[in-house]
Amino acid sequence: MGKIEVKTCEIEGLKIITPTVYGDARGYFMETYNQRDFAEVGIDCSFVQDNQSSSSYGVLRGLHFQINYPQDKLVRVVRGEVFDVAVDLRPGSNTYGKWHGEVLSAENKKQFFIPKNFAHGFLVLSETAEFTYKCTDFYHPNDEGGLMWSDPDIGIDWPIRDDMKLNISEKDQKWGSFAEYTKQRQ
Repeated sequence: MGKIEVKTCEIEGLKIITPTVYGDARGYFMETYNQRDFAEVGIDCSFVQDNQSSSSYGVLRGLHFQINYPQDKLVRVVRGEVFDVAVDLRPGSNTYGKWHGEVLSAENKKQFFIPKNFAHGFLVLSETAEFTYKCTDFYHPNDEGGLMWSDPDIGIDWPIRDDMKLNISEKDQKWGSFAEYTKQRQ
């Protein structure tokens, strides 16, 4: 053990992982994932797919979730910086509808573990960002759900800067509210 540091959040299940980085004049080395180390800290799942995206300053993606095939996700930034958000959608959870945000960057090398049944999104804070994530289920194109990124009932405090022009996909601009989501689930 000792290769990763894990911080828990006010929302049970969310974890921020900081790897040990070994550096010298040539550069650095770190393990981004080690099944044994992650299992020791309670992240014992089988990842089946890795994804990577590139986005520019002001791109906001989300809030996305999978309806029938929920996924655990392990996310990180390999270039640039994002504000990454998870919203608790677990039925019966004491923190249902609450959110947690974390700055992830190539510099801080933090990773964010997001369990099943959370909505997820991020805002790019750097000129560009490359974002990677491991998932515990395959992508099912007809299984995607979402929530309005600016829903006042959730109240995410996105770090939108004065010079930032948000770039949000048409699909992400049409997601419904948290209240509508909750009503559909009852």
